[in-house]
Amino acid sequence: MAWITTIDESHAEGLLERIYSAARKQSGRIANIIQLQSNNPPALQAMIELYRAVMFGKSPLSRARREMMAVVVSSANECHY
Repeated sequence: MAWITTIDESHAEGLLERIYSAARKQSGRIANIIQLQSNNPPALQAMIELYRAVMFGKSPLSRARREMMAVVVSSANECHY
């Protein structure tokens, strides 16, 4: 987990509460990468939108190739994401 203070799900309000709710609905939990950015919900929302555009938007790369690239980069960075 992060070394910075994050906002717990029980204290989330407004946009952050909606983001947490959507994350829990999608994966059954709030991922650390989401909580890490909880102090700035508008930036967190922008990051989520960027992720969706890169991974699911129209692209000459297949979804599988994009996912493979993400795995290689995460492995090289020793990051489980």
